[in-house]
Amino acid sequence: MFGRTRVLAAMLLATVLAVSGCSDSGTDGDDAPAGSEVDKVAYITAFGAVGRDAFAWVAKEKGYFKEAGLEVEIKEGAGNVPNLTALKAGQVQFASLDFTGAVIQAGKGEFTDWRAIAAVHQRTLVAVMTTKDTNITTPRDLAGKTIATAKGSVTELLFPAYAGLAGLDPKTVKIQGAQPTALNGLMASRKVDALGTFLLSRGALAAASKKEVVVLPYSDYLTDLFGNAIISTPKLIQEDPDLVRRFTGAILKGLQYSIDNPDEAATILNKVKPTYAVAAGVGEIKAMAPYVPPQGGAPVGTMAEDRVARTIAALQGVGLIPAGLSTASVADFTFVAKS
Repeated sequence: MFGRTRVLAAMLLATVLAVSGCSDSGTDGDDAPAGSEVDKVAYITAFGAVGRDAFAWVAKEKGYFKEAGLEVEIKEGAGNVPNLTALKAGQVQFASLDFTGAVIQAGKGEFTDWRAIAAVHQRTLVAVMTTKDTNITTPRDLAGKTIATAKGSVTELLFPAYAGLAGLDPKTVKIQGAQPTALNGLMASRKVDALGTFLLSRGALAAASKKEVVVLPYSDYLTDLFGNAIISTPKLIQEDPDLVRRFTGAILKGLQYSIDNPDEAATILNKVKPTYAVAAGVGEIKAMAPYVPPQGGAPVGTMAEDRVARTIAALQGVGLIPAGLSTASVADFTFVAKS
């Protein structure tokens, strides 16, 4: 069983007494109770240490992991491929990433040894973003324009499907590959007409360009796609479902607390990453808040199996993945209560 260390207070006390020669049978109030255990695991964020990923540090700071008997090392992620690679290599046991992008990779057979266990965002956060002075206000206005996006990103992969549903011929749009960190600068200097990015970076683009930002969300047309999800490995799910359940519950408590208390969540993140301003964190958390709660009053983190099936069907329908991928091969629906 992965990484389990059993912390027995009675044994610890006996060791202390033997070393000190002390006959006092009292214990420190901070010691774990006799028979308690702590599971050590590692988790990697979707991308760096920014507002959208603050909930992991919130879960740690607020003691939710500790209450669940977990000691969690939080690592900064760098996108789907690095995160899936870290999971596959056993460097982490849990990760956050863009679910749709991961489904595409699973469908292509590139990364298959993972399962989503909870949704962070109920709708995809990918979007086309531009500034008001470009006069781009609808997807059709992108005809003849240049969009910069991270090469091979889910934004690029999904663009033909998004464009087609929006009545735009994707072949009329030039897609320019760029480093994610360079996108806002390209738009601010008007070297491109728009960006393919995540809508949570709206505030950063506004700050860089000093202009009003226009957002065209993919979710306006691709309505069944989830945003980020929490994933683990089939092996850990099978061997220690209790650990997976405890981790899922604790991190989702952090997610709920973050959207309910964005200022505090951003402050907690700032303690970890002092270079990331509290105001930026607050802005991202508030921007993602509407995308977190499921419809119908279902618990935060819910992944509806029928929606996952429709996601797979949509990706197959536009030729991004071949037929044959099942919902069970990309998600486990047992770790979040249905109501």
